[in-house]
Amino acid sequence: MGQVTSEAVTHEHIDSSLINAATGPIYVRGAEPGDALSVTLLEIRRDALGAAMCVLERGRLGRRVTSATRLCHVEDGLMTMNERVTFPARPMFGVIGVAPESGAISTLAAGRHGGNMDDNSNCAGATVHLAVLHPGGLLGIGDVHASMGDGEISGTGIEIGGTALIRVELVKGVASARPITESQHSIVTHATAGGDNRRGDAHRV
Repeated sequence: MGQVTSEAVTHEHIDSSLINAATGPIYVRGAEPGDALSVTLLEIRRDALGAAMCVLERGRLGRRVTSATRLCHVEDGLMTMNERVTFPARPMFGVIGVAPESGAISTLAAGRHGGNMDDNSNCAGATVHLAVLHPGGLLGIGDVHASMGDGEISGTGIEIGGTALIRVELVKGVASARPITESQHSIVTHATAGGDNRRGDAHRV
């Protein structure tokens, strides 16, 4: 959101090396491969102004429209896109992940490590369970969205700045094959089609 100062700013003006920023790495003492981190999202505090984009050739809408940007205001729990369109704000994290077994990986990728899952289940009250793949876990979290449907059909959600309160618990000797999000009403597993350089798909149980 920091690069978008007006609706005249489109995807072509964005420095892609600065998108999907994540806070971290957070080193968890005692975390070793074979363990799990349970990350509970206690509270997400979002800013008052977000931005959504239609990005050419990205998402389903991006194949049918040209690049465009819309600033969205948040007040009293509602997103206002224009005088005719409002909908509830539901802040969530696009990126929650740990370090891979070795090397480095972009925050644009999703895989067994978590990463850019872009699942709206990852909101306040949810707990995300991640397998530890590297000593210390090296947790990263960021890419706040003020609201998003089931996927970024235009290339983005409502991107917004924000802060959060989280709780990280280490679970020794228990690690799932894929990231799992647990909420009051559902359990969601995350799988990644086509390898670890593509976004994850969420499957509710």
